[in-house]
Formats: sequence, C-alpha cells, structure tokens
Amino acid sequence: MYTLQIEHGIKDFDMWKAAFDRDPLDRAGSGVQQFRVSRPAEGVVVVELDFETFEKAEDMLGRLQSTVWNSTERAPALIGDPKTRIMETVYTGSY
Repeated sequence: MYTLQIEHGIKDFDMWKAAFDRDPLDRAGSGVQQFRVSRPAEGVVVVELDFETFEKAEDMLGRLQSTVWNSTERAPALIGDPKTRIMETVYTGSY
C-alpha cells in the first residue's frame, strides 16, 4: 500500500472540509482505498490517501497540484504550498 500524505496550512477548517467534501477529483474513482484527516494543530490539516500502487498515488498528487491547489475557487481555505510525500507501507502490526 502507498499513502499520499498531504500537510496543508488552512484558514478555516470548516471551509477546508466543505471543499474536501466536494471531492473534485473523485477520490474513489482515482483509486483511493481509504483516507484519514488529522488536525495536529490549529490552522493545519493532514490528509492521508491510501492507494494500491505508487503510480496511482503519484497521479493523484499531480492532479491535485495542477487542477485543485492552484485554484482559489477549488481550494479556498489553503495557505501556502502543501507539504507532500508518498510513503510505502512496509510493516504493520496490531495488538
């Protein structure tokens, strides 16, 4: 599994969440198997999108950069450029 991790500075969580919920890139249709949203601090949101392949994660990142994050209409709550990385899950466990 590959995870696209995105950390955004945001103006307002509710505004950000409304834009996220509009799902302009069709997460499920783009191969997202599951996602998580976290708020480590006020004014920040972390999104993790899980994919079966690296290529699907990389494609989603490219489309976010070219069609969502460069549009204040599609991403009205963002502040600055998001920090991103694609990570491969190599080990999991549970108790």
